Amino acid sequence: MVGNPNAGKSALFNALTGARQKIANYPGVTVERKAGRLLLPNGEPVELVDLPGTYGLEATSPDEEVTRRVIMGEQPGQAQPDVLVIVLDSSNLEQHLVLAQEVLELGRPTVVALNMIDLAERDGLVLDPAALSAELGVPVIPTVAVRRRGLGDLGAAVAAAREQARAAPPQPRAHLLLPERRMMARTMARGAVLSETSRHRLHARLDRVLLHPWLGPPVLFALLFIVFQAVFSWAKPFQDGLDGLFSALADWLRGEMPASLLRDLLTDGVIAGVGSVIVFLPQILVLFFFILVMEATGYMARAAFLMDRLMAGVGLSGRSFIPLLSSFACAVPGIMSTRSITDPRDRLTTILIAPMMTCSARLPVYAVIIAAFIPARQVLPGIGLQGLVLFLLYVAGIVGAMVVALVFRRTVTHGEASGFIMELPKYQLPTVKDLALGLFQRAWIFLRRAGTMIFTVAVVLWLLLNFPRAEPGKDQVDASIAGHIANGLAVVVEPIGFNRDIALSLIPSMAAREVAVSSLATTYAVGSSNDDDARAVGLATELKRHWSLATALAFLAWFVFAPQCMSTIAVTRRETNGWKWPAFMLGYLFALAYAFAGLVYWTAIAFGLG
Repeated sequence: MVGNPNAGKSALFNALTGARQKIANYPGVTVERKAGRLLLPNGEPVELVDLPGTYGLEATSPDEEVTRRVIMGEQPGQAQPDVLVIVLDSSNLEQHLVLAQEVLELGRPTVVALNMIDLAERDGLVLDPAALSAELGVPVIPTVAVRRRGLGDLGAAVAAAREQARAAPPQPRAHLLLPERRMMARTMARGAVLSETSRHRLHARLDRVLLHPWLGPPVLFALLFIVFQAVFSWAKPFQDGLDGLFSALADWLRGEMPASLLRDLLTDGVIAGVGSVIVFLPQILVLFFFILVMEATGYMARAAFLMDRLMAGVGLSGRSFIPLLSSFACAVPGIMSTRSITDPRDRLTTILIAPMMTCSARLPVYAVIIAAFIPARQVLPGIGLQGLVLFLLYVAGIVGAMVVALVFRRTVTHGEASGFIMELPKYQLPTVKDLALGLFQRAWIFLRRAGTMIFTVAVVLWLLLNFPRAEPGKDQVDASIAGHIANGLAVVVEPIGFNRDIALSLIPSMAAREVAVSSLATTYAVGSSNDDDARAVGLATELKRHWSLATALAFLAWFVFAPQCMSTIAVTRRETNGWKWPAFMLGYLFALAYAFAGLVYWTAIAFGLG
């Protein structure tokens, strides 16, 4: 199966193979190989391979190179396919027919799957598969993968093409130049259209506004601004409810269990540590709700198109936008998605700056500090100060990444910016089912981390904070193993305004960003173990007791630039085939975090915020 990106190949592949599929990497490259067993109408099983999306057989990226090699029979460990199935997006025929012509020039037995034809018809575009088949000279089968329409006809066409492959050798067609293919694609696409309604033309008018070089960017930034306002305003009632639930659970345990280390472990270690992170689940879900909506409606790809001009100014292309945008969820899939970037220097630069995007794990850190130190008041009608600060933190990460990219492209990854082609998917309304499933998956990932990694770190940290036991009247944290470690590290971070408790939280936060919140909650719960009034207050109140505003702002600045979790370092090592660039990433990010935290702290002190 071969086709452009976003042609629906994977959905068609899944429908044809069901559970009879396996996923691995091609030998020697980190490009996913998806293969499955397809049963033809006569019961004969064949192997179906879903190739990476490509815009042409002249490869410009690792993914496209694998596709070219498999089609030409040059990929080690992969036999040359005897039948090619070209998958076309029915609503974007002109673009997809350019690749189809290049594949057909090989003269190999070929079948065309006219996919997602239901969406084209929904949008007012009625096509004639027979006319398109006559133009291409191969069978054209209308399909709807998600509804399993046309799968039987497609299987029969593949079986017939296999018989053709056995009967006669390939008959290559005349080779056309790219401009000629584009002209032919336009002619064939127009000839295949039976009718077109105003709804289809409406999408073109929307693009004229949303992709306009002057109107598009303000729309994008206004949308992002609304998102970060909603993260605080929409999530607050649910967050307060979860906070109250965990507080009530801790109080109930203190009332039901006798005083003991086990009770303290449950209340000060597990509930204070894990609960202090889980309360930010509503904010994370609000953020991902907007991200999922933008993806489902087709706006995300248009945002990448808009950002191409900005990216070019720092030596990158719009191809880098999607990996960087993915890094707002998590840097690990963001770094992995850089495989689609053509230029190796572009790819390396994108990998190095991806951790500067504010991932969802940083949101609990930002949220607890903002809630503790930034007043919940309106700056302008409908614009809250807390949401504005959160928006500015995200902007700081983006601006910092762009500046670093510009420096890198003129030094360690020197080279010219490359252009890019991106498929713009059709506009469509997101379905409630898909949104609910996406939010459930994000919630499950977050809660699984809270129940495994954060739980483990919270328990280990509680043990390190409680042993050896302090003498009566002495500070338990200072007497503990963790306290000794933190006091040693505090000497290093004291010049940027960090205290012992912050120094202690920085170490486990390398496992996951949000563990910093859990560590602080556990530290203050243990430190206040002899003070019932102190134990009754939340983490935000404890922070205001122990930190100045200057320290809080410096802590936020640190997390804008600080390296991500160890998983990010590990995937960087895998994608760059060595430890050189992960070590470089760690070094420059720690240096930036330290420098900017110090700059913010001493600036705040100068303005009397200490």
